[in-house]
Amino acid sequence: MLLPKSNSIFKTGSLALVILAFILCSAGISGNRAGKLKVLVFSRTKGWKHTSIPYGIAAIRKLGIENGFDVDTTTNATLFNEPNLKQYAAVIFNCTTGNVLNAEQQTAFERYIQAGGGYVGIHSAADTEYDWPWYDKLMGAHFSSHPHNPNVRKATVEVTDKSHISMKGLPDKWERTDEWYNYKSFYSGINILAYLDENSYEGGTNGAKHPIAWYHEFDGGRAFYTGGGHEDSSYTEPLFLQHLLGGIRYAMGENVTLDFSKSYAKVIPEQNRFVKTVLVNDLNAPMELAVAEDGRIFFTEMNGKLSLYDTKTNKYALVHKFQVAMIGGTGLMGVTLDPGFSRNHYIYLYYSPPVLDEPIDFNLSRFTLNPDNTLNLSSEKVLLKVPVQKVSGAHHGGSLAWDKNGNLYLSTGDSSSPFPSDGYAPIDERSGSEYYSLDSQRSSANTNDFKGKVLRIHPEADGSYTIPEGNLFPKGTAGTKPEIYVMGCRNPYRIAVNPHSSVLYWGEIGPDAGKTAFRAQEGMMNLIRQKKQGIMDGRISSEIITLMPNGILQLKPPGQNLLLKHQ
Repeated sequence: MLLPKSNSIFKTGSLALVILAFILCSAGISGNRAGKLKVLVFSRTKGWKHTSIPYGIAAIRKLGIENGFDVDTTTNATLFNEPNLKQYAAVIFNCTTGNVLNAEQQTAFERYIQAGGGYVGIHSAADTEYDWPWYDKLMGAHFSSHPHNPNVRKATVEVTDKSHISMKGLPDKWERTDEWYNYKSFYSGINILAYLDENSYEGGTNGAKHPIAWYHEFDGGRAFYTGGGHEDSSYTEPLFLQHLLGGIRYAMGENVTLDFSKSYAKVIPEQNRFVKTVLVNDLNAPMELAVAEDGRIFFTEMNGKLSLYDTKTNKYALVHKFQVAMIGGTGLMGVTLDPGFSRNHYIYLYYSPPVLDEPIDFNLSRFTLNPDNTLNLSSEKVLLKVPVQKVSGAHHGGSLAWDKNGNLYLSTGDSSSPFPSDGYAPIDERSGSEYYSLDSQRSSANTNDFKGKVLRIHPEADGSYTIPEGNLFPKGTAGTKPEIYVMGCRNPYRIAVNPHSSVLYWGEIGPDAGKTAFRAQEGMMNLIRQKKQGIMDGRISSEIITLMPNGILQLKPPGQNLLLKHQ
């Protein structure tokens, strides 16, 4: 039966409305969310509690009323969960201190930022969560110290970026009274908005470039930090409130619906859930281990011992004791098993055969393991040699790893002593062989040397190797080693390669500098991720994952490339 035209029109119109509603709903998934912008002000403290906290809360509430965004406030960390956080355009850490979030709450906040959320840190937000490396980078720089007697002083803030919404309308020289923080190492990705003039007050330790406000896009979201806000009176200062409002507006962004499909953080179990079981003790400088598919664990000690622990029998045995040169940190370093170990029984070692004088060669060698778990010494195939010096600072790297394509990676140190340079980069161009190992330009920055590198080769069945595509220098390039994958390293001590993505990770031991000086920042220890071939200068292809204060390495800032030197 035919329906009346009016009904046909009704059905067609209804279908159109349904389609339109679906389109609008779909757009809402990745477009603007309904309703006003909303922020969460988080003011939990597990350390010093600032008297300014309620003044900050009241000021942000007032800013919200006057500027059209809603404000929720809390000290309850359990609200850091995905269903709750997704309603907020930004989360404001209002003078928080100490460890205010547990592991599950930290992960929820990481996922919130990765989904496109915003963060604002006020003053002692920098005195928060020292043991959470991701937060250190999001926030920008942790608190180090502040002046005493009195701690609150008048100082001049030098405004350097008036194009940012948080700095518009501020004077070039902004005089105000606050408690001025000194900071530990600054995350390299932040954009500085203003510096403190340390000549305008006493107690500054960050030098001529003392950042006091900054912003950056980080891990999918936006972050803004201001060092002001210690004083109750800060929240009645028109210029400071204007500055804070601009930072909040930047962090809120365009009020888009957060996309948690982009979030990847996962909860890390609490440390007390792990049980440590000692398998072998009383070892002499254990260096590296490799685990076979059948559960056998092979490991090296610097003094030349290659040993085996069998997880099925719980027995420990010596495989072989190498005679090695132990001069300036040399010895038996790296071990790895061939990807086809279960079939070919190949084991790779990085060690220094005994010599009386320089050059001291490290051999990257392949051996065959006998059925009785001893080495077939006559099977040794030396793939390459790396010559090092006695005065080396014990910088030899020596770690081995494989990628998904069967390429073998070897890390090497710069074999340079840092002590004559007071722990900073060893650069010494004086003539004379006694100064040779005091200059890392000959090694780490030398395109024609294996030292201070991560090398990548493809071992062949006959004990030779080929050069995989994508290394730093194409084969045949004059004055270069085609084995080089990464250069500019100091001591990439231990490396790991993701077996699925072939992304390279390593722990880098950098300068021993104990404090920041005109020539470099204080030493830091880093965990670094390398997605492709490159030069370790902090920008080409290397990404710092973790900064650990009082460690050793600090990458050079962007624009300060390592000197490339052909020899």
